[in-house]
Amino acid sequence: MNTLESVAQSLAGLSITPSASITHAETNSPASWRETLLATSSAPQSFELIKTLVYKPKTAKTAIPVPVVVIAREETETSSSALGKKLNLKELRLASEDLLAEFFALDKNSLSLLSLTSETFPKVVTVIDASIASSSSTFALHALSSSATVFLSGQDIMSYLRKLETEDLKVQEIDFTSLKSDVAAAPPKPAAKEKEVAKIDGAVQIAIGVKKEVDFSAWYQSVLIKAEMLEYYSVSGCYILRPWSYSIWEEIQDWFNKKIKAMGVQNVYFPMLVSQKVLEREKDHIEGFSPEVAWVTRAGSSDLDEPVAIRPTSETVMYPYYAKWIKSHRDLPLKLNQWNNVVRWEFKHPQPFLRTREFLWQEGHTAHLTKAEADKEVREILDLYRRVYEELLAVPVIPGIKSEKEKFAGALYTTTIEGFVPSSGRGIQAATSHCLGQNFSRPEMFNIMVEDPNDPSGQGKTFAWQNSWGLSTRTIGVMTMVHGDNQGLVLPPRVASVQVVVVPCGVTAKTNDEDRARINNACDDLAKSLIDRDIRARADLREGYTPGYKFNDWEQKACYLLSAAGVPLRLEIGPNDLAKQQTLSVRRDTGAKIPVALADLATTIPKMLETIQNDMFQRALAEYNAHVKEVTRWEDFVSTLDSKCIAVIPWCEREACEDDIKERSGRATEPQDERAPSAGAKSLAIPFEQERWSPIKLGETKCVGCGQEAKRWTMFGRSY
Repeated sequence: MNTLESVAQSLAGLSITPSASITHAETNSPASWRETLLATSSAPQSFELIKTLVYKPKTAKTAIPVPVVVIAREETETSSSALGKKLNLKELRLASEDLLAEFFALDKNSLSLLSLTSETFPKVVTVIDASIASSSSTFALHALSSSATVFLSGQDIMSYLRKLETEDLKVQEIDFTSLKSDVAAAPPKPAAKEKEVAKIDGAVQIAIGVKKEVDFSAWYQSVLIKAEMLEYYSVSGCYILRPWSYSIWEEIQDWFNKKIKAMGVQNVYFPMLVSQKVLEREKDHIEGFSPEVAWVTRAGSSDLDEPVAIRPTSETVMYPYYAKWIKSHRDLPLKLNQWNNVVRWEFKHPQPFLRTREFLWQEGHTAHLTKAEADKEVREILDLYRRVYEELLAVPVIPGIKSEKEKFAGALYTTTIEGFVPSSGRGIQAATSHCLGQNFSRPEMFNIMVEDPNDPSGQGKTFAWQNSWGLSTRTIGVMTMVHGDNQGLVLPPRVASVQVVVVPCGVTAKTNDEDRARINNACDDLAKSLIDRDIRARADLREGYTPGYKFNDWEQKACYLLSAAGVPLRLEIGPNDLAKQQTLSVRRDTGAKIPVALADLATTIPKMLETIQNDMFQRALAEYNAHVKEVTRWEDFVSTLDSKCIAVIPWCEREACEDDIKERSGRATEPQDERAPSAGAKSLAIPFEQERWSPIKLGETKCVGCGQEAKRWTMFGRSY
């Protein structure tokens, strides 16, 4: 039974019959919803949209939130401050997508009063616009989907809600018009310092609508949804990767697979479940993951004899079999990689792509005869990771080594590439390559041992030297944050599933069918000619949408068609262009418009895409470099962080000093939500390229944190 049928059946059980019920294309804004309904012949000739807003009041950290659900006409002004005052609730703010998924298992574009059921109604405060009940209008409601709508009368709406009421819990009817008047009549408060508003005035409905520089978190979520990169899922912290983002992951997979296979690495797949006994074999390793391990304890109605874990990583899954397969030094090196999903049950604030409970990655696990071989591979893999970010995603990174405190649990040492998000001023661990040493091959662990071919007696044994290395879909989030702008997503050409979109222009209601077909055919032919030259191109020949709508749509998406999609390059063709045998090119990253002769496209477009790729990297590199500051005094440390920069300091490399730096720098900031990323600074990396900063003089240069002798320059910063 589909969603619409389910809703109809539910309403029939309450003796409510919709005046119409229709399915249609997905909509993501009131404007597109109205447009779609008006274009549908089975919709009533006259109707009003009903909006359903969910607010979360400010509560104590330990308190369970009770959302406020507001049901009103689309044009009704619902002031959250006035409503909060009326209900005696503090700071009503629009609920996050995670909260909507948690309470209603829906996104904001599918939400309606029909999501209130006998199960959800007692968990919320329900408010309805008082004018709805007495109205003679027909109202359109989402039928628990952005692609289905039912039409009800005001009396039907009230009847539905009344049947959910209990003796103790009622729907609150509020006259928002008089509420607005009451606020207007209230004595004015003293003028406060003006705060920049995140909402972009006059923003097109399908555009982002939030300023990146003012409300970065809201901007990021909006970009991902509007660009159709992901969808929120019913399990908090888990997300659906839609084709627009998954295609980026496929480009990374294709590139990386070729590189590691050239190094002799083979792809495999191991099961996701690991027994408790095996997982807990390496004490230090499991202690690093234990708070995040998800356990399966039941099958149907029966408890399992032994709980099994869902892999947080695969060292303990794979290495018992390495011991089985490696019997001689001739079996080395063994180089395996798997593309899989892992689960780490994060309790911090989930952020799509950056910090999620389930994510996709590749994890390589190799075994070598000598430490020198293992060391060499660690750096080779790290450089491949650098190239993924810099050459594919146009995102600069700084390679280095992690501190002892920050290294991978159970590793001998961890190398890393560190990215940076200028808008938030936070560093981000982009990828890591670990040398595990012989920690996992020891007899008390997995006993991966071979004869030592270098032992003259021929009796010597040696334990394998092992590495592990991983790169995840975090790549997509970092790329989005670094390159996106107030229009939406901006995709580097090398990972864009659509590099060029061709859009017909100058087509109006007065354009005859012959001219319309001629322009559309020219667009289609142009796209096909680019595809023949291995350029990922598409012609946007959708009917019923203006060129402006298509431009914005593809820009946001980056590659979906124009603005919203972030597609790197747009080509416009209209009657005048055909007459001149040219097309107008528009770059997504800069907005620059350049006419291009159709005869020159074979050479011009590839060069233009390479220029876009290089320009995006150079801009991001300049931005990163401008935010990396050399700091030699503690007095300048916190102010550097507060100016959204990374502090590179001479450091003693002691764990106690690192803990103290984090505690002192965190103490100097305002209190944070306990689930949010830490405000204290931690070590990000000890860069390999120490020559970038002033020479550290033995016995003279002191650690910024504690005043003891400094060893190396180290990047400290707030991080994700």
